[in-house]
Amino acid sequence: MSETSARLLNLLSLLQTPREWPGRELAERLRVTPRTIRRDIGRLRELGYPVHATMGADGGYRLAAGTAMPPLLLDDEEAVAIAVGLRSAAGHAIEGIEEASVRALAKLEQVLPARLRRRVGTLGTATVPMPAGDDPTVDPEHLTVLAAAVTNHERVRFRYRAGAGARSERLVEPHRLVAAGRRWYLVAYDNDREDWRIFRVDRLTEPFPTGVRTPPRTLPAADAAAYVRERMRGMHPSFRAVATVYAPAAAISARLGGPAAGTVEPVDAGSCRVVSQPDSLERLAIRLALLGCEFTVHEPPELAAYLRALGGRATRAAGPDAGDARDAGDTRDTEATGVAGPGVPTGATADTAPETVPKAVPRAAP
Repeated sequence: MSETSARLLNLLSLLQTPREWPGRELAERLRVTPRTIRRDIGRLRELGYPVHATMGADGGYRLAAGTAMPPLLLDDEEAVAIAVGLRSAAGHAIEGIEEASVRALAKLEQVLPARLRRRVGTLGTATVPMPAGDDPTVDPEHLTVLAAAVTNHERVRFRYRAGAGARSERLVEPHRLVAAGRRWYLVAYDNDREDWRIFRVDRLTEPFPTGVRTPPRTLPAADAAAYVRERMRGMHPSFRAVATVYAPAAAISARLGGPAAGTVEPVDAGSCRVVSQPDSLERLAIRLALLGCEFTVHEPPELAAYLRALGGRATRAAGPDAGDARDAGDTRDTEATGVAGPGVPTGATADTAPETVPKAVPRAAP
């Protein structure tokens, strides 16, 4: 690299620090004259970097936001910190930045010097994340290997453990990585089975790129996310819940966490209708129960039955005093105000219940 090019890179690295640099200080840092700094600033502007200058004793140079992001120049500590942060984000499927984290991590690890790659690996080995609940964790190295194979259209071998425990070796052509909730899925064409398959990334080990590149295949779906969604629905019965919730619509929308969980329509000032996305009975029951208010399920009848059984177990678990407390302090009709009953709370009329919306028909496993 020529002396001028190296100096320009060093100058760009300094300007990426969020501060204003006096010309004389830049000259001292780079061991050149202020005149050379002015010429180098001009070269950076010609290359498209928006370097702003202010005049006066307190003036100097600073790099402003432009139409495109310039290549970042990171020192060793910054590179390691970003790589570790991206590994954490990718491994835990943080909503909204999962796939971007994997792409950025794959790019960064590709250009990390060997000494820094070892430091990142050492930190990953020495630290253990504590996942929320029983959700499985994913090895970020596996994600970066698969992401690179997707980008390069390269076949990959790995060992895989199916849900029933059967183990096998697979040779696949990766198509896309899909983050769903707190899990990662690989959509790929299985060369041995000559068909498309979905693999849970936390169940695969030893992914190894073969070096064999293949032309991309056409996925039999609109996109990878839609393909995963449809296949998951086919493997497990799913239902669409319709319920009246006795709380303001705005409050329920916030508790549900957005349109991904379902739609909320106000019925009146104190109640709303919730129509969920298709999901399992267990998840629908938990989601409704955690809203923290009374509700009446209208569809499907399977969910109403599941909630009755769950409520009975919960009441029995609370002990015999639970019934006495209910009789003494709660005179409402249990069936009308219960989570699974067909009625509505005392004081509401049948007209406030929404019309029945057909539920999703359970789909048998293929």
